[in-house]
Amino acid sequence: MSEPAMMTGAQMLVECLKQEGVDLIFGYPGGAVLPIYDVLYDAGIEHVLTRHEQGAIHAAQGYARATGRVGVVLATSGPGATNLVTGITDAYMDSTPLVVLTGQVPTTMIGRDAFQEADVIGITMPITKHNYQVRNAADIPRIVREAFHIASTGRPGPVLIDIPKDVSTQTAPYVRQDSVSIRGYNPTTEPHPMGIERLAEAISRAKKPVLYVGGGIILAEASEYLVTFARQARIPVVSTLMGLGSFPQDDELFLGMLGMHGTYAANKAVFECDLLIACGVRFDDRVTGKLERFSPKSKKAHIDIDPAEIGKNVAVDIPIVGDVGRALQALIEKAPVPDSANWLQTVRQWVKDYPLEYKSEEGVLKPQQVIDLIQEATQGKAIVTTEVGQHQMWAAHFYKPAAPRSFITSGGLGTMGFGFPAAMGAQLARPNETVICIAGDASFQMNIQELQTVAERNIPVKVMIINNYYLGMVRQWQELFYEKRYSESAIGQPDFVKVAEAFGVKGMRATTPEEAKEAIQIALAHPGPVLVDFSVAEEENVFPMVPPGAGNDEMVGGRWED
Repeated sequence: MSEPAMMTGAQMLVECLKQEGVDLIFGYPGGAVLPIYDVLYDAGIEHVLTRHEQGAIHAAQGYARATGRVGVVLATSGPGATNLVTGITDAYMDSTPLVVLTGQVPTTMIGRDAFQEADVIGITMPITKHNYQVRNAADIPRIVREAFHIASTGRPGPVLIDIPKDVSTQTAPYVRQDSVSIRGYNPTTEPHPMGIERLAEAISRAKKPVLYVGGGIILAEASEYLVTFARQARIPVVSTLMGLGSFPQDDELFLGMLGMHGTYAANKAVFECDLLIACGVRFDDRVTGKLERFSPKSKKAHIDIDPAEIGKNVAVDIPIVGDVGRALQALIEKAPVPDSANWLQTVRQWVKDYPLEYKSEEGVLKPQQVIDLIQEATQGKAIVTTEVGQHQMWAAHFYKPAAPRSFITSGGLGTMGFGFPAAMGAQLARPNETVICIAGDASFQMNIQELQTVAERNIPVKVMIINNYYLGMVRQWQELFYEKRYSESAIGQPDFVKVAEAFGVKGMRATTPEEAKEAIQIALAHPGPVLVDFSVAEEENVFPMVPPGAGNDEMVGGRWED
């Protein structure tokens, strides 16, 4: 047997990344990670230099969300690492598989307030699935193997590896790790048969069942099973924001998104149902509204791979821990059918009576209209990312993704600045597809510097800014709940077209519906990155809306005339 090759820690790290199949990472160099960057220089792994570490991690998130593969991001110690914190938290809340690599000051300097030292392990402990600080280069193969395994199995999430600079340069024998075994980490994927049996019986007895589906369906690649089961059992479907794309939105069983900005039909159905089957969700407060009024008449079943989510926010009658796809497969085999003909007629009438709509005005460009035009031009076949705010909700209402992993947004953390770099990552992951970032004017400014990244690499992302010159959702809340006292919500009017052109990106502006339609067509036909600034009605609101602290049945604006 030959002796293992001697390698530096940096060389081992890059070798391990290759072993994991990594061919693209996002990052920003600095002193503590220069040994790693030196190895990357000719390693054959593509590195995307973003203009801010937050841009790098959101791009890695976009890559992961668009593919299901683990996204990788690399940053230096101190401010480089702390600039990742928002993205790590975002990935943690939205269950996005990431491996986050950070540099650290040399082991001999840790704890001495060295230049650019930050306790990234302490900072990220509550927002990572697991984290490591490497103290011996020989441990790198095992740690990297474990990190990718943890990030991508069970409920996915971010795993951080902190590497002191002297460990990067330390030489040790490289021993490849082909297997992984982590004591105490063994996610339950197979649902218990007794739970499936109880749920099948409950479905057979139900008269008003509802399937409440979330991002877990997409993470588990379970959309096909969801569609088969819902159609087989004739059960209406409501979705969370993160679950959009998991079920065909033109299907007669689909009632729309539920929660604070959910549809009338979805919220009403959840309120009135007698059996709520939650699949891959976490009963977020934006979904439940006032807990006491959340689906008060139903027996509740919850299928989730994370046992910590069962009963965390809402008491559950039928808990099922396991892979949601396997659970749906088991239910398909059981083939329970509820007596729900009258119920289906009722919910379809709600859809018909309370559609998502808006009031058109001659010569005025409405934000919802822009999304409608994007939908019309793409037929839902583009990958859409969003920033956070009113435009995000309008995108959720009016854009109808044709497939899973086609609607990428920041759900749990609601991170402004997420959408544009996430679009870069999604575009690099799926280069043959159209990727559109639907942005708000305020959110876009939070990572506007990434225009340079897309321009330099000719990443053909289409940025569509819904520009109402406000922090739109803040203004809406101030209008409805603070007597129109618009305190610091007017965000100003930068010339986005000139900004785009300054970075070398094609810029356009549209102020009427006719101009908007033409601009979208030009943008989609352009081979490179484009920014379109849509000047829309300033004080348009997102309706329906459940006021904070109210129950989902107490929504306002079920129709815009209300």
